[in-house]
Amino acid sequence: MISLIRSSVHALVAVCAVCVLILNPVMARAQGSGGTGGGAEPRFLVDAPTAGMLSGGTLAMDLDFFQDGGVLAGVSFGVLNRLSIGISYGGSGLIGNETAVFNPAPGFNVRVRPFEEGLSFPALVLGFDSQGKESYLDDLDEYTILSKGFFLAASKNFGFAGFLSVHGGLNYSLDQPADDRTVDFFLGAEKTIGSVISALVEYNSGGGPTSRDRGYMNLGLRWSVGGGFTLGFDLKDLTRNGGKVSIGNRSVKIEFQSPL
Repeated sequence: MISLIRSSVHALVAVCAVCVLILNPVMARAQGSGGTGGGAEPRFLVDAPTAGMLSGGTLAMDLDFFQDGGVLAGVSFGVLNRLSIGISYGGSGLIGNETAVFNPAPGFNVRVRPFEEGLSFPALVLGFDSQGKESYLDDLDEYTILSKGFFLAASKNFGFAGFLSVHGGLNYSLDQPADDRTVDFFLGAEKTIGSVISALVEYNSGGGPTSRDRGYMNLGLRWSVGGGFTLGFDLKDLTRNGGKVSIGNRSVKIEFQSPL
């Protein structure tokens, strides 16, 4: 089983590397997701999904670096303008000198956008995402941050010193036993700061085994650095569900998007 999991990680990394080589000639057309000039629609705030979508024929690769030397890698593809699919895999202890602990299974996601944004109503996305975030807790048989499971996300953009985007939605995670599952909500906002930077804030009412009362408050920054790459820095769990949190659980993201 361990050898199979390691093979899956190696395969995912190899796919990412090959895709970057293939996409190198078209990187001039690639776009980031931060700031007014980013071009690409943000698909997430920090952990909460938005109604953003990949354009048809667009490939996205995401790398999340989190506490305990953790890394989560994902690949998504825009099948159509209103349909995307993706797969992700990772583990903790992959960076540093601790023993590597891989996730028990890959995560899968699918998004469908039945309604585009209009002047008086938001864009809507229906989706499913089985990928939990951060370290997998063997004793609880779930992730530190539960997957969103089935979700409905709504997003509306406003012109305000650039753009102000408001996001919110509902989700139903399948990570916990049936008797413990609840319908949770998430909400947040993105404010562009110039042409390449965006500031993010979000609140998730659920999220982890200790967050039912306080939820998770997260902050983030996104910087479109060019060539389809976006760098992100997040401060997570400002509500201190994790206990030993000083200012926030700090994590780093790298996103790449490009049309094929």
